[in-house]
Amino acid sequence: MAKKEKSEYIIQAVDHALDLLEQFHDDVDELGVTELSKRLKLHKNNVFRLLATLESRNYIEQNKVTENYRLGLKTLELGQTFIKQMGLLRQSRPVLESLVKECNETTYVAILKDFHIVYLDVVETALTVRVVPRVGARLPAYCTAAGKIQLAFMTEEELEHYLPVKELKQFTPSTITDRDELKRHLKQVSEQGYAVDNEELDVGVKCVGAPIRDYTRRIVGAVSISGPSMRFSDERMDKELIPLVKRAAEEISLKLGYHK
Repeated sequence: MAKKEKSEYIIQAVDHALDLLEQFHDDVDELGVTELSKRLKLHKNNVFRLLATLESRNYIEQNKVTENYRLGLKTLELGQTFIKQMGLLRQSRPVLESLVKECNETTYVAILKDFHIVYLDVVETALTVRVVPRVGARLPAYCTAAGKIQLAFMTEEELEHYLPVKELKQFTPSTITDRDELKRHLKQVSEQGYAVDNEELDVGVKCVGAPIRDYTRRIVGAVSISGPSMRFSDERMDKELIPLVKRAAEEISLKLGYHK
């Protein structure tokens, strides 16, 4: 008997439920039944049934004031479980802690997801003036050090796929918004083996990142050091922070089975 394609086993109701959950992303905190019906192209009755089912299991909850719906605590629990189980996170935590002791700046480990980076873990500096941690936040890859270092090693075809169709948003005067300029910049990043966010996402904040590879030599994430630009002078970057972040990335990579 011929083996069926996995697509033939898809349960439509489950598929719709997952589509509904995925509507809550980026800045979308709450949605009403009418808006969900339009987005999912489903009748309101079907949307009500999906919401009722998800609400009964705490994946969705209703705001009693607005009567709109938002993600429930169960989605957070699943996300935290996923993060904890990731080998990348387990292996990187001790390295991040050691890195902070050496440079006394905030350190992150991040992965690339749909042209955004997601910070999985952070170890903060004890200094009063510091960058606000953004664990779990989705930030544009093209103007962050952790994002650029991962984009830089993509093939031309992969990069074309990841570059958004719409214009690259300008967050600060330093943000690179021209595609050709960005490609030239990424080529330089790949050659030097590290990336710098020179106040490209937030004014007054600098960051340096290096790639994390696994046993297949594939880039699976990045480690970065971030802090106020007043503490990230060119001299300190060259002599201290860049060597530290590259060494940390290599240490995590070796833990994941990477060999040069």
